[in-house]
Amino acid sequence: MKLTQAFKKKEFVITSEVGPVKGCARNGHNAAFIAEAATIQPYVHAFNVTDNQSAVMRLGSLAASVLLKQAGLEPIYQITCRDRNRIALQSDLLSACTLGIDNVLCLTGDHLKMGDHPTGKGVFDIDSVQLLDIARGLNQGHDMMGHELTAATDLALGAVVNPNFQPLDLQLLKMEKKIAAGAEFFQTQAVYDPKLFEAFVRKVEGVGVPIQFGLVLLKSPKMGTFMNERISGIKVPQALIDEMASVPPEGYKDKSLEIATRLLKEISPMVQGIHFMPLGWSDLVPQLASTARDAAR
Repeated sequence: MKLTQAFKKKEFVITSEVGPVKGCARNGHNAAFIAEAATIQPYVHAFNVTDNQSAVMRLGSLAASVLLKQAGLEPIYQITCRDRNRIALQSDLLSACTLGIDNVLCLTGDHLKMGDHPTGKGVFDIDSVQLLDIARGLNQGHDMMGHELTAATDLALGAVVNPNFQPLDLQLLKMEKKIAAGAEFFQTQAVYDPKLFEAFVRKVEGVGVPIQFGLVLLKSPKMGTFMNERISGIKVPQALIDEMASVPPEGYKDKSLEIATRLLKEISPMVQGIHFMPLGWSDLVPQLASTARDAAR
């Protein structure tokens, strides 16, 4: 199922993220991410399958997406420019379509210095805007050099946008370029300030492309501090970090749920969907998904 079809029906689209295992998933071995996704399938439209997220080597997102599809779960295949040149990217998109994948999220990719192979060499032959343009071309029946395909792909193309970015106008300019290149929906980077998000939404009114609010569950005060210091483009207000620190560690999950619920009630009416990044706390997604849908009505 293409997410674009759900958006056209005016459905409030909810997706969640799963991370492929760091190991071989043959014959179900180490495929816990499939079981995790299956438990929340009734509450979401599809699952983002990360592509060596944070530059940490894992099972490939294409293989993991196919495993989800075989299990009756709808994947969103994330593909990044960090590890492949333009030939490999096009080939993988053809492979994804051939293997039954309907949704793709096009990303530049995290820098290698963030991950577990910091001395590796990034490719970055093209960027996410160019990747979207290439993917749109494959949907139209030709490769990036204009050569005709024997059959066109049929992929729904997604992209990301960061409302935290300053100056925001530069991020909006890149968003416009992504739309011009073929982006059909957006998922945002994590945002923890509703007023900041509202300012972003006002700036993008009329773009005509649906936007999902990205929510990373805050799991501890240390995580909030880490994101502020190490993750480019995310700002966790100190008030939220202090709020997490006001409870003992055994209370972090309940406090995280409380904070997420508050954010969703304020932000859901502004967007066309939610993208959850639960980081192992997928058991919170059903309740949060219900909160988001109620708030969006």
